[in-house]
Amino acid sequence: MNIAIALENISKTYARGWRRQSVEALSDISLSIPKGETFGFVGPNGAGKSTTIKILVGGLLEFSGSASLFGADVHDPKARTGLGYVPENPSLSDYLTPLELLEMGRRMHRCPDVENSSRKECMLWLERFGIADVAHRQIRSFSKGMAQRTALAHALVINPRLLILDEPLSGLDPIGRREVVDILAEYKKNGGTLFFTSHVLHDVERLADRFGLIHKGRMIAVQSPSDLLNQEQVVTVRSAGVNAMPGFVAENAERWVAEVPREQLWKVLKDIELAGHQIVEIKPSLSLESAFFKILGRDNGMTGV
Repeated sequence: MNIAIALENISKTYARGWRRQSVEALSDISLSIPKGETFGFVGPNGAGKSTTIKILVGGLLEFSGSASLFGADVHDPKARTGLGYVPENPSLSDYLTPLELLEMGRRMHRCPDVENSSRKECMLWLERFGIADVAHRQIRSFSKGMAQRTALAHALVINPRLLILDEPLSGLDPIGRREVVDILAEYKKNGGTLFFTSHVLHDVERLADRFGLIHKGRMIAVQSPSDLLNQEQVVTVRSAGVNAMPGFVAENAERWVAEVPREQLWKVLKDIELAGHQIVEIKPSLSLESAFFKILGRDNGMTGV
């Protein structure tokens, strides 16, 4: 089965009692994610990201439409074979240790224990996430970042064919974020399928093959970061030098920046060389973050966004 996640015309409405209006969380969502793809799911709070994930992991069974994992309907527990999942706020067993939690996860997923290899595998993942030194400490004493690392190790120790992560970098410091991004990039490189949400759009750009933008329960864009950047016809150029450059704005005494149409880029680079400047940076002007706000602005009927 080459399709890891399939959503077809998914809609979900939450009833709020007879005096309160029902809320439509998802409206006719369709999405197909092939095996081996990393898909970033982005959108503002309340857009429908968590509801979609609950449907995929079997936490929400009443909805219209169809959803499947590797061809198995999500209502069938077998669909979640080999599924690693970390919610936005993991609820871990306070009185267990990380080692006990990971060993339990491997048993529940019936991972092979060849020559008592399970404990070694658990310790390997705890070490990779930088928490091997607290492998025997109760989780109740952990900070949010340590608990997040434990939850991620728990998801990966089963050698999952699919990872579903809701804000996987939440609570991590900058070093921890980079380490986890590197681990997820390696998982992707080894052929794993990753579906994740993130409010940090730079992380989506770094990891995702494609991203989907959901807003008010509707999928309003699905594309790759590279396609997004290729649509932009303007690049940002930064240079360093003492003399002013025509068309450039000073960032400080010796740093200059300008937005340049693509067709003029080579001429501008030649002008920079003739002026004795050094090129500091050349990048597309449109980032995923700016595109996010542009798309939301169009969807809301706003201008100037």
